[in-house]
Amino acid sequence: MKKLLGAAATVALLALSAQASADAEVGEKIYKQAFGRGCGACHDISSNPQLAALIKAGTLKKDKFAEVIKQGKNGMPKAVEAILAVGAVKKAGLTEDQAIDSVYEFLSK
Repeated sequence: MKKLLGAAATVALLALSAQASADAEVGEKIYKQAFGRGCGACHDISSNPQLAALIKAGTLKKDKFAEVIKQGKNGMPKAVEAILAVGAVKKAGLTEDQAIDSVYEFLSK
């Protein structure tokens, strides 16, 4: 019984790991394609917020990230429409929140 539970836990962990990887792949496509030129067109410039660095440092939490994506802030426009227009998001059938989570997952790696 213990071996069976251990095997089931391993399979579940592998499935979750594969899902996180798939989410990060879609997130990368969103980051590179949203707005037609990608998020990095602005966020890879030193004068703008460096999203990956802020997320990795723990100073940009997922809820705040999602809020800015949905509402915009300062020069940052609302981005949900541009994110949902990315082909990979449509193909995966992601919801708004799932797509935002995918970008966050990609940037956190």
